[in-house]
Amino acid sequence: MSVFQDIILYEHLADAFIACLLSAITCGIVGSYVVARRMVFLSGGITHASFGGLGLAIYTGLNPLIGALLFASVASVGVEFASRQGHIREDSAIGIIWSIGMALGALFMSLTPGYAVELPSYLFGSISLVDGNDIQWLLLLMLVVVIGALLWGRKIMYVTFDEEYARSQGLPVGMIAYIMAIVVAVTIVLSIKVMGIVLLMSLVTIPCVVANTITKDYRKITLLAVIIALVCNITGFVMSYEIELPNGGGIPTGSCIIFLLSMALLLAKLFDIVRRRVAKSAPRA
Repeated sequence: MSVFQDIILYEHLADAFIACLLSAITCGIVGSYVVARRMVFLSGGITHASFGGLGLAIYTGLNPLIGALLFASVASVGVEFASRQGHIREDSAIGIIWSIGMALGALFMSLTPGYAVELPSYLFGSISLVDGNDIQWLLLLMLVVVIGALLWGRKIMYVTFDEEYARSQGLPVGMIAYIMAIVVAVTIVLSIKVMGIVLLMSLVTIPCVVANTITKDYRKITLLAVIIALVCNITGFVMSYEIELPNGGGIPTGSCIIFLLSMALLLAKLFDIVRRRVAKSAPRA
């Protein structure tokens, strides 16, 4: 029986597959903004800062994703504020929240009685644990991101590439930057179960980098990033389901997706090198 037949039969498998689709679309769009604004390091800091919220939530018996969301949102807005006000360099602020988040997470995990069963799933992803509630939040986030990109994409693009020009057009640059920082934080937290804290940044950044190798148009980059993320997520999901290891286990879905994204990036770079050499060797008119 194929994986797509099983998706129809088993609810938990359908939830996992839908989560792959929704996270691919959202991370493709948000990742284009992250890479264009050169916020990859910031996003990594937010991702690891959320670990502190996970640890605190597990220690206090709350929903881990709520704790992660609070920590990630505060961290993203805090770094944006610190860098804009000039109180501290952005890279220094990111390094601080990165280390503090991981340290707090480790501290609360060590204080939690027994073994935190959820910990490996949040660190490395466990898409099989995605439930209907996670799907609802991912769907809501995807709708907000898609509608926002369609309605305010041009304004966001102005802020992304030229803040001075955006200010001259009367755009609320600061407010847009803060809103996008929160959107990045929410995207990261809601995608943790799919990819895990350790692997998530690859899903946010690699599709956009591959797309940027093919085209320099921001709109086309965003569309291509979504398509690349969708193809790799779906293929990685199928691979992780169909391939069985000798020990009876399977390959984690996140690892399969990262492998495919890495191959896509390698092929795109090789294609770009060949294209440049052909263009350089072509006779000029």
